Amino acid sequence: MKKILIIDDDIYINDMLEKVLIQEGYMVSHAYSGTEALLFMQNNTPDLILLDLMLPGLSGEEVLPKISDIPVIVMSAKVDVKDKVALLLNGAVDYITKPFDIDELLARIIVQLRKLDKATHSEKLVFDEIFLDITTHEVRVCDQEVKLTKTEFAILKLLMENPKQIITKTILLDRISEDTPDCMESSLRVHISNLRKKLREASGKDYIEAVWGIGFKMAE
Repeated sequence: MKKILIIDDDIYINDMLEKVLIQEGYMVSHAYSGTEALLFMQNNTPDLILLDLMLPGLSGEEVLPKISDIPVIVMSAKVDVKDKVALLLNGAVDYITKPFDIDELLARIIVQLRKLDKATHSEKLVFDEIFLDITTHEVRVCDQEVKLTKTEFAILKLLMENPKQIITKTILLDRISEDTPDCMESSLRVHISNLRKKLREASGKDYIEAVWGIGFKMAE
Protein backbone atom coordinates (compact mmCIF):
# COMPACT_ATOMS: atom_id res chain seq x y z
CA MET A 1 0.00 0.00 0.00
CA LYS A 2 1.45 3.35 -1.07
CA LYS A 3 1.97 5.99 1.63
CA ILE A 4 1.16 9.66 0.98
CA LEU A 5 2.16 12.54 3.25
CA ILE A 6 0.00 15.67 3.12
CA ILE A 7 1.83 18.83 4.22
CA ASP A 8 -0.84 21.51 4.57
CA ASP A 9 -2.05 23.62 7.49
CA ASP A 10 -5.64 23.70 6.22
CA ILE A 11 -7.57 21.16 8.31
CA TYR A 12 -10.48 21.03 5.85
CA ILE A 13 -8.18 20.16 2.93
CA ASN A 14 -6.38 17.56 5.05
CA ASP A 15 -9.63 15.87 6.06
CA MET A 16 -11.04 15.95 2.52
CA LEU A 17 -7.88 14.55 0.95
CA GLU A 18 -7.51 11.87 3.61
CA LYS A 19 -11.04 10.61 3.01
CA VAL A 20 -10.57 10.47 -0.78
CA LEU A 21 -7.07 8.94 -0.68
CA ILE A 22 -8.07 6.22 1.80
CA GLN A 23 -10.98 5.32 -0.48
CA GLU A 24 -8.44 4.97 -3.30
CA GLY A 25 -6.37 2.54 -1.23
CA TYR A 26 -3.57 4.81 0.02
CA MET A 27 -2.18 5.20 3.54
CA VAL A 28 -2.26 8.85 4.62
CA SER A 29 -0.15 10.87 7.07
CA HIS A 30 -0.34 14.57 7.88
CA ALA A 31 2.01 17.42 8.76
CA TYR A 32 0.59 20.87 9.44
CA SER A 33 3.83 22.84 9.20
CA GLY A 34 7.16 22.65 7.42
CA THR A 35 9.00 21.87 10.64
CA GLU A 36 6.57 19.08 11.55
CA ALA A 37 7.00 17.60 8.07
CA LEU A 38 10.79 17.44 8.37
CA LEU A 39 10.55 15.86 11.82
CA PHE A 40 8.11 13.28 10.46
CA MET A 41 10.44 12.36 7.60
CA GLN A 42 13.34 11.69 9.96
CA ASN A 43 11.66 8.38 10.87
CA ASN A 44 9.22 7.83 8.01
CA THR A 45 9.56 7.63 4.22
CA PRO A 46 6.34 8.27 2.31
CA ASP A 47 6.05 7.22 -1.33
CA LEU A 48 4.72 10.63 -2.37
CA ILE A 49 4.20 14.07 -0.82
CA LEU A 50 1.46 16.63 -1.40
CA LEU A 51 2.99 19.97 -0.41
CA ASP A 52 1.28 23.29 0.22
CA LEU A 53 3.45 26.42 0.01
CA MET A 54 1.82 28.69 2.58
CA LEU A 55 2.86 26.91 5.77
CA PRO A 56 3.56 28.18 9.29
CA GLY A 57 7.22 28.08 10.26
CA LEU A 58 9.16 26.81 7.27
CA SER A 59 7.36 27.56 4.01
CA GLY A 60 6.83 24.99 1.28
CA GLU A 61 9.57 26.65 -0.77
CA GLU A 62 11.98 26.12 2.16
CA VAL A 63 10.88 22.53 2.78
CA LEU A 64 11.10 21.39 -0.85
CA PRO A 65 14.93 21.46 -1.21
CA LYS A 66 15.23 19.40 1.99
CA ILE A 67 13.25 16.51 0.48
CA SER A 68 15.20 14.00 -1.59
CA ASP A 69 14.24 10.85 -3.47
CA ILE A 70 10.51 11.33 -2.82
CA PRO A 71 8.19 12.74 -5.54
CA VAL A 72 6.55 15.99 -4.45
CA ILE A 73 3.37 17.42 -5.97
CA VAL A 74 2.98 21.08 -5.01
CA MET A 75 -0.55 22.31 -4.23
CA SER A 76 -0.79 26.09 -4.24
CA ALA A 77 -3.02 29.05 -5.05
CA LYS A 78 -0.08 30.73 -6.79
CA VAL A 79 -0.74 30.78 -10.51
CA ASP A 80 2.30 32.70 -11.78
CA VAL A 81 4.22 30.65 -14.35
CA LYS A 82 7.55 31.81 -12.90
CA ASP A 83 6.57 30.40 -9.51
CA LYS A 84 5.69 27.04 -11.07
CA VAL A 85 8.90 26.89 -13.08
CA ALA A 86 11.01 27.74 -10.02
CA LEU A 87 9.36 24.99 -7.96
CA LEU A 88 9.75 22.39 -10.69
CA LEU A 89 13.41 23.29 -11.08
CA ASN A 90 13.82 23.09 -7.30
CA GLY A 91 12.70 19.47 -7.05
CA ALA A 92 8.91 19.26 -7.42
CA VAL A 93 7.68 16.66 -9.92
CA ASP A 94 4.32 18.37 -10.52
CA TYR A 95 2.25 21.43 -9.63
CA ILE A 96 -1.50 21.75 -9.23
CA THR A 97 -3.29 25.05 -8.62
CA LYS A 98 -5.80 25.48 -5.80
CA PRO A 99 -8.74 25.08 -5.96
CA PHE A 100 -8.19 21.84 -7.85
CA ASP A 101 -10.39 19.08 -9.20
CA ILE A 102 -9.90 15.99 -7.04
CA ASP A 103 -10.00 13.63 -10.03
CA GLU A 104 -7.19 15.60 -11.66
CA LEU A 105 -5.11 15.38 -8.48
CA LEU A 106 -5.72 11.62 -8.23
CA ALA A 107 -4.63 11.19 -11.86
CA ARG A 108 -1.42 13.15 -11.20
CA ILE A 109 -0.72 11.00 -8.13
CA ILE A 110 -1.19 7.80 -10.15
CA VAL A 111 1.20 9.05 -12.86
CA GLN A 112 3.96 9.86 -10.37
CA LEU A 113 3.58 6.57 -8.48
CA ARG A 114 3.76 4.66 -11.78
CA LYS A 115 7.01 6.46 -12.59
CA LEU A 116 8.29 5.58 -9.13
CA ASP A 117 7.41 1.90 -9.59
CA LYS A 118 9.08 1.82 -12.99
CA ALA A 119 12.27 3.38 -11.64
CA THR A 120 12.31 1.02 -8.66
CA HIS A 121 11.74 -2.07 -10.77
CA SER A 122 14.45 -1.08 -13.23
CA GLU A 123 17.01 -1.33 -10.41
CA LYS A 124 16.26 -5.01 -9.93
CA LEU A 125 16.71 -7.89 -12.36
CA VAL A 126 15.15 -11.34 -12.06
CA PHE A 127 15.88 -14.46 -14.08
CA ASP A 128 14.32 -17.71 -12.91
CA GLU A 129 15.55 -17.95 -9.30
CA ILE A 130 18.31 -15.35 -9.64
CA PHE A 131 17.64 -11.93 -8.09
CA LEU A 132 20.11 -9.09 -8.82
CA ASP A 133 19.89 -5.63 -7.25
CA ILE A 134 21.74 -3.08 -9.38
CA THR A 135 21.82 -0.48 -6.59
CA THR A 136 23.07 -2.58 -3.68
CA HIS A 137 24.98 -5.15 -5.81
CA GLU A 138 23.19 -7.91 -3.91
CA VAL A 139 22.74 -11.23 -5.73
CA ARG A 140 20.47 -13.95 -4.39
CA VAL A 141 19.94 -17.39 -5.90
CA CYS A 142 17.14 -19.56 -4.52
CA ASP A 143 16.87 -16.94 -1.75
CA GLN A 144 20.52 -17.56 -0.83
CA GLU A 145 22.99 -14.68 -1.00
CA VAL A 146 25.82 -15.29 -3.46
CA LYS A 147 28.99 -13.21 -3.14
CA LEU A 148 30.35 -12.12 -6.53
CA THR A 149 33.45 -10.19 -7.51
CA LYS A 150 33.01 -6.86 -9.28
CA THR A 151 33.75 -8.50 -12.64
CA GLU A 152 31.40 -11.44 -12.03
CA PHE A 153 28.61 -9.04 -11.05
CA ALA A 154 29.13 -6.93 -14.20
CA ILE A 155 29.01 -10.05 -16.41
CA LEU A 156 25.86 -11.41 -14.75
CA LYS A 157 24.14 -8.01 -14.88
CA LEU A 158 24.77 -7.67 -18.63
CA LEU A 159 23.57 -11.20 -19.38
CA MET A 160 20.43 -10.74 -17.24
CA GLU A 161 19.65 -7.43 -18.95
CA ASN A 162 19.67 -9.31 -22.27
CA PRO A 163 18.47 -12.78 -21.27
CA LYS A 164 17.53 -14.01 -24.76
CA GLN A 165 20.53 -12.61 -26.62
CA ILE A 166 23.93 -14.13 -27.28
CA ILE A 167 26.51 -11.62 -26.04
CA THR A 168 29.76 -11.89 -27.97
CA LYS A 169 33.06 -11.76 -26.14
CA THR A 170 33.88 -8.43 -27.79
CA ILE A 171 30.63 -6.81 -26.73
CA LEU A 172 30.88 -8.33 -23.28
CA LEU A 173 34.37 -6.93 -22.72
CA ASP A 174 33.38 -3.54 -24.13
CA ARG A 175 30.22 -3.20 -22.06
CA ILE A 176 31.76 -4.22 -18.73
CA SER A 177 34.99 -2.25 -19.25
CA GLU A 178 33.52 0.79 -17.47
CA ASP A 179 33.00 -1.18 -14.26
CA THR A 180 35.92 -3.59 -14.61
CA PRO A 181 38.70 -2.13 -16.79
CA ASP A 182 41.08 -4.88 -15.65
CA CYS A 183 39.07 -7.67 -17.29
CA MET A 184 40.83 -8.84 -20.47
CA GLU A 185 39.92 -11.45 -23.08
CA SER A 186 42.51 -13.82 -21.62
CA SER A 187 40.82 -13.74 -18.19
CA LEU A 188 37.17 -13.50 -19.30
CA ARG A 189 36.64 -17.27 -19.51
CA VAL A 190 38.03 -17.69 -15.98
CA HIS A 191 35.64 -15.05 -14.59
CA ILE A 192 32.67 -16.69 -16.32
CA SER A 193 33.72 -20.14 -15.15
CA ASN A 194 33.88 -18.91 -11.55
CA LEU A 195 30.50 -17.16 -11.92
CA ARG A 196 28.86 -20.29 -13.34
CA LYS A 197 30.28 -22.37 -10.48
CA LYS A 198 28.88 -19.99 -7.81
CA LEU A 199 25.43 -19.95 -9.41
CA ARG A 200 25.45 -23.74 -9.80
CA GLU A 201 26.48 -24.31 -6.18
CA ALA A 202 23.54 -22.19 -4.99
CA SER A 203 20.92 -23.60 -7.34
CA GLY A 204 22.12 -26.87 -8.84
CA LYS A 205 21.54 -25.37 -12.28
CA ASP A 206 23.79 -24.11 -15.08
CA TYR A 207 22.49 -20.63 -15.72
CA ILE A 208 25.10 -19.42 -18.24
CA GLU A 209 25.41 -21.09 -21.60
CA ALA A 210 28.52 -20.87 -23.78
CA VAL A 211 27.69 -20.58 -27.48
CA TRP A 212 30.72 -22.09 -29.20
CA GLY A 213 32.75 -19.56 -31.16
CA ILE A 214 30.33 -16.70 -30.49
CA GLY A 215 29.82 -15.79 -26.84
CA PHE A 216 27.54 -16.37 -23.89
CA LYS A 217 23.87 -16.16 -22.93
CA MET A 218 21.51 -17.01 -20.10
CA ALA A 219 20.53 -20.69 -20.40
CA GLU A 220 16.89 -21.33 -21.28
